[in-house]
Formats: sequence, structure tokens, C-alpha cells
Amino acid sequence: NKPTTVERATCAPWLAREIALMPEVKVMLALGGIGWGAVLRVTREAGWTLPRPQPRFGHGATAELTTPDGRAVTLLGSYHPSQQNTFTGRLTETMLDEVLATAKRLAEA
Repeated sequence: NKPTTVERATCAPWLAREIALMPEVKVMLALGGIGWGAVLRVTREAGWTLPRPQPRFGHGATAELTTPDGRAVTLLGSYHPSQQNTFTGRLTETMLDEVLATAKRLAEA
């Protein structure tokens, strides 16, 4: 189920605050296109530099974002692990394991 516009607007300040509380973050994993778009919106509003054109969401997609102080942060996308995606095979356990391994590798680099 997709969140409503009001639900998205209500969550945005919480996401922005969570990102602000992670000053050493190296990688962020967005679950689903809604999560991907939310990260792009709140980081842009916080003064981060985003690639142009705006990066498109996809499973395993990456985008290099730059914090206001010049640090690179990788945004990594994954299909949302909802029942709709897992029951239909759009997202398999192997696919999720692979994207989590990528996130770990990027975070440890």
C-alpha cells in the first residue's frame, strides 16, 4: 500500500532529522521508489548536491550524493521487501542479500 501525500509529508522531517544525526554516513539504502524519492528530496532540501539528471530508482541502482561539507554518500536502491514484491518474485531473498552485501561493502570502504 502506498502512503498518502499527508503520510509522506509527515514522515519527511523525521527522515531529514535521522540523516542529520548520521554525520559519518557512507551509504543509505532506500527501500522502494518512495524511499528513494524521499531521500533525494530531503537531502536536496538540506543542501546536498545531487546528480543531474535526477537518478532513477531501480533495484541495485546507485547514486552518488554529496553532503554540504563535500563528503560523498552512496544512495543504494532496493525493491521494497513487501509481501507484494516477495510473493510475486519481484524481490527474491538472493536479490535482497546481494544489495545488503553491496551496502555493507560500500560502508566498510
